[in-house]
Amino acid sequence: MSQALPVTWVRVTDVERITPATARIGFTADELPGLLEDRPDQQLKLCLPRAGQTVPRLPEPEPEPDADDPYGMRWYEAFLAIPEAERPWMRSFTVRSYDRRRNVMTVDFVLHGDGGPASRWGAAARAGDVLGMVGPSSLYARPLPAARRMLLAGDETALPAIATVLEALPAGTAAVVFAEVAEAEEERELPSAAGGSEVRWVHRDRGGSLVAAVREAGPELDGVDAAWVAGESSAVRALRRHLVEERRLPRAAVEFSGYWRRALTQDDAPTEEDLAWAAERAADAP
Repeated sequence: MSQALPVTWVRVTDVERITPATARIGFTADELPGLLEDRPDQQLKLCLPRAGQTVPRLPEPEPEPDADDPYGMRWYEAFLAIPEAERPWMRSFTVRSYDRRRNVMTVDFVLHGDGGPASRWGAAARAGDVLGMVGPSSLYARPLPAARRMLLAGDETALPAIATVLEALPAGTAAVVFAEVAEAEEERELPSAAGGSEVRWVHRDRGGSLVAAVREAGPELDGVDAAWVAGESSAVRALRRHLVEERRLPRAAVEFSGYWRRALTQDDAPTEEDLAWAAERAADAP
């Protein structure tokens, strides 16, 4: 049976600057205990207010599951029906953690300093602020590939998900992490995998790039038999090709997700490359 994708309000409980350019923001809502699951990489969308709004205008939630809407997407039709001047900015995030005792979910905001709506809102967030939330939903859950030693690779946007994957790996799985950040000050402590883990930080201000670091890696990747890769779309595609075509990992052993697109936002229409990406990802789905 199909499920309606949940749409709800969330309220800020606390804000912590965990690095100079990353704000960790706590949210609560009465609905959270029924929405959040004990699994890694739970993705959701946050709806941010437009200029002049104190809270965003949300699409009406779907009243009932619809057999003709297996992925619960009718909310998006309602979202697009909101006049553009009033339609909230919508951005995707990953749940970093959920404290069931406090009923508080934390989400990390990367503060790019570019004046984008999510960066601007995150830099000014205060306790009591209210946003809209769409998801998360188990409809979009993808199991981690089985592995003895797993490569996790991503940029700042992927670090919350990488942390949850590290926490979720079974006892027999070790991990090696390649993480790209702007500079050394943006490094943060990551959990250790149950089977042990190594972390290599890649700094853009020193000319480093995630793709080059993984391509040029030597013994660090010995024994890697699966990978989880996320971040900027073109970098993720390049890494997936490298891992499948050059390092000979099975396609099904490489889980990948493009979280953002260089020079484009989620407000922009998908490109032909984006559509090809989505089709390829769907073809690899279990």
